[in-house]
Amino acid sequence: MTAGQQGSPGEVDLHMHSTASDGALAPSAVVAAARDAGLSAIALTDHDTLAGLREAELAAEPLGIRVVAGVELSAHDGAHEIHLLALHVQRREKLEQHLARFRDDRLVRAQNIVERLKGLGINVDIETVLEEAQGGAVGRPHVARALIRGGHVRDSREAFDRFLGAGKPGFIPKARLEVAEAISLTHDAGAIAVWAHPGQEGRREKVEAYAKLGLDGIEVKHPGHYPDDVKRLAALADFFGLVPSGGSDWHGSREGPRTIGCMHIPPAWLHQQDVLVARRAAAEVA
Repeated sequence: MTAGQQGSPGEVDLHMHSTASDGALAPSAVVAAARDAGLSAIALTDHDTLAGLREAELAAEPLGIRVVAGVELSAHDGAHEIHLLALHVQRREKLEQHLARFRDDRLVRAQNIVERLKGLGINVDIETVLEEAQGGAVGRPHVARALIRGGHVRDSREAFDRFLGAGKPGFIPKARLEVAEAISLTHDAGAIAVWAHPGQEGRREKVEAYAKLGLDGIEVKHPGHYPDDVKRLAALADFFGLVPSGGSDWHGSREGPRTIGCMHIPPAWLHQQDVLVARRAAAEVA
């Protein structure tokens, strides 16, 4: 899979997480890490929440770093779940109405997972899970951390492999949000919809189908993509007139395949996105 060292000066990173969802660092600390990595712009794309953006923006302003307003949404296509990045959110309050419902669904899911784990004889409670979430949008990674804390598993990988991954005994599916609905919500917020880490699933037929639903871009470069994936996705983005995007999907790790800036995203990709956002905004007022 694609990996690399920290970013070079002027590069951007358009996919990362903070403690507003399941990242390890506060939004301001994410910005500080971006400065240390020599990045000129980042997109904060926490799961189902915009709560970290204001803190990130305040921290970024004196550093001359741009923060792109984003959020990562989980959507469904039949039995498959895909993730969409809503990037360049313009109308935050409008989107927040929907995100609040998604976060409520996340809490209910976490509570149900905890109850299922208890039924399996695993002594874990929702209070510990919420402590791990630190007030952010709760998700399976927080359940995994609670399992680690309780000594039930060694690490997050074991938690997902044994209990929390799809098809495992503690797995409970998310509430459904169809791909078309997720794209529509993104556009209503003045944002562009980017298919996050499509990997092997990012084939011509699927990209074409999502483009017809209004998909705006593809995350071409991601730590989970092999070099052949990157080439294929870049070609498909060009063929269907979609903007390229990319990022580290950083959650705070200082080593391993997902470190901040590791994807070396060129500023030109961000510029292409800016052009699309500006063009769409102009069309709305025309």
